[in-house]
Amino acid sequence: MSQTLNASTLLAVPLAPLVGAVLAGVFGTTFGGNWIGRRLSHTLCILGVFIAFVISAMTLKSVAIDGARFNETIYQWMVVGGLKMEIGFLVDGLTAMMMCVVTFVSLMVHIYTIGYMEEDAGYNRFFAYISLFTFSMLMLVMSNNFLQLFFGWEAVGLVSYLLIGFWFNRPTAIFANLKAFMVNRVGDFGFILGIGLIVAFAGTLSYAETFAKAGELAKLGFPGTEWMLITVICICLFIGAMGKSAQFPLHVWLPDSMEGPTPISALIHAATMVTAGIFMVARMSPLFELSDVALSFVMVIGAITALFMGFLGIIQNDIKRVVAYSTLSQLGYMTVALGASAYSVAVFHLMTHAFFKALLFLAAGSVIIGMHHNQDIRWMGGVRKYMPITWITSLLGSLALIGTPFFAGFYSKDSIIEAVHFSQLPGAGFAHFAVLAGVFVTAFYSFRMYFLVFHGKERYDQNPDAHHGHAAHGDDHHHDDKPHESPWVVTAPLLLLAFPSVVIGFLTIQPMLFSDFMKDSIIVDAARHPAMAELAKMFHGPVQMALHGLMTAPFWLALSGVVLAWYMYLVNPALPAKVKKVLQPLYTVLENKYYMDWFNEQVIARGARLLGVGLWKGGDEAVIDGAMVNGSARGVAWVAGVVRWFQTGYIYHYAFGMLLGVIVLMSYFVSWPMFVEWLKR
Repeated sequence: MSQTLNASTLLAVPLAPLVGAVLAGVFGTTFGGNWIGRRLSHTLCILGVFIAFVISAMTLKSVAIDGARFNETIYQWMVVGGLKMEIGFLVDGLTAMMMCVVTFVSLMVHIYTIGYMEEDAGYNRFFAYISLFTFSMLMLVMSNNFLQLFFGWEAVGLVSYLLIGFWFNRPTAIFANLKAFMVNRVGDFGFILGIGLIVAFAGTLSYAETFAKAGELAKLGFPGTEWMLITVICICLFIGAMGKSAQFPLHVWLPDSMEGPTPISALIHAATMVTAGIFMVARMSPLFELSDVALSFVMVIGAITALFMGFLGIIQNDIKRVVAYSTLSQLGYMTVALGASAYSVAVFHLMTHAFFKALLFLAAGSVIIGMHHNQDIRWMGGVRKYMPITWITSLLGSLALIGTPFFAGFYSKDSIIEAVHFSQLPGAGFAHFAVLAGVFVTAFYSFRMYFLVFHGKERYDQNPDAHHGHAAHGDDHHHDDKPHESPWVVTAPLLLLAFPSVVIGFLTIQPMLFSDFMKDSIIVDAARHPAMAELAKMFHGPVQMALHGLMTAPFWLALSGVVLAWYMYLVNPALPAKVKKVLQPLYTVLENKYYMDWFNEQVIARGARLLGVGLWKGGDEAVIDGAMVNGSARGVAWVAGVVRWFQTGYIYHYAFGMLLGVIVLMSYFVSWPMFVEWLKR
């Protein structure tokens, strides 16, 4: 059995999508003269991601079956003092799983894009962007040091900026990508502070060397405070994850990212950017395990996100925004698991969520195509008979999302709920309530969308914007008025994603959570954080777990949410309007998204502008320019104006000055000794 992996082969994983991105982005656009057409551009990009997926799958097989591992430097960039700045790969169970998830979902998105972006003028540019996005995420998950991690971290942020603002002629898209970029800078500031503290106190950028010194770091206090250094490091790193993985209150950018094309919504929200923070915290488990304060902070933030972002999904009418808020809520679940020290459960949910969330986003995009680019679920209904493949795959994705027993989401979500139940950290009680209540909320808004779109009365012909919606999306698909099933390049990825959305949890829960697959990747102090040990005692196979799940509170809460949605939107469709009228104040709060955007724009942004104006007028103009620059110039001019009276150019004036000086000197030397003598008396 091979115990090592080949560096050159691993290098091909991120480089293959990069080559496709460069070729399509340079030679397939006006920048490079449009040398290659659409067919060759998408072929090169899809081929690059396909190569990356095949190698990733082979790597996962070697890691899982043969126990292969890899942790080596590929390229040394520079050495500053004793600090090595390198490009290197760390491939273990966690990395191999992430590589497969990222490349498979990206491959599905690439194929789907052929149909979705068919009429878009920026077709080749979009393919270049999504391939570059895949490269960036692969560099992030494969890194073995903080320098490369930070490179991948910022690269996915940069490319997401380009993708969210892909339709740059739309003001809303430009606002959304700037919002995403700025909010992520807040998180990234904390992230780089955490890395800086590691470099300052551990003297290294290497994961392995940092983890080896974790015990020493845990004994140090943060200078000038009573805080432990390891707590400050972990919280700073998690602030970075809060921005990238959209945790409250840095979540505000993610719903607005729906301004980008649907394929990139699926890629950002399912397998790449938003999962980077979850992956990073799991990778840093040797550090987080040493700080209960940091873990409690992580758990509470995740619980707030899981519950309160789910509430916002209830009142959304844009089909993509409903799915976006479900992403926020599920990211909260993953974060809660991290706080409970159930890191492997968090990444397990990350994996299952990647498949069914990509499926739901791509299915939403298929509905948008079939509905002539209408995104408002209030003007849909009865789509099931027109779009059977989209319907059945959406149903499977929704069942996985709400945690239906035997579906992928059940195994990971149920494990999170149980792990939090066993946590002994402060905040665990609130977190357990939040994830339980979130089950009902998720089921309600998921099937509210499902019933409004696929069942009930057909309303597509009542939409006042039916003939104009497509123009806002940069496309111009010409079809008849009735909904229609999407082409095979759209439906094939839906079918391929539906399969793992159903079975992947059943097949992988035992190796992912209760074997040695993650033993080198994730470190847990079972004595202080017993959640995983307790889960292992309770686990007796995926079949028994699913059968037992039929009798537990989460299943009945999910079923209640589905039944309530069915009653309110199919049986008694007049009821939602009555409920809205009764709960209007609450509805207003939800509609304004807890006034977080208002607070950011009216308080933080205006405060920053006032501070900027104060520094500009008071600091720059008054102090620096006025006092220091212009003031010194005026002082010199005044001194020069006084001195020039003594520089007349007349000899007798100078002679008089010399004589006066001699008199002053003589008076000094004569009178000063007499004055000193007088003082002595």
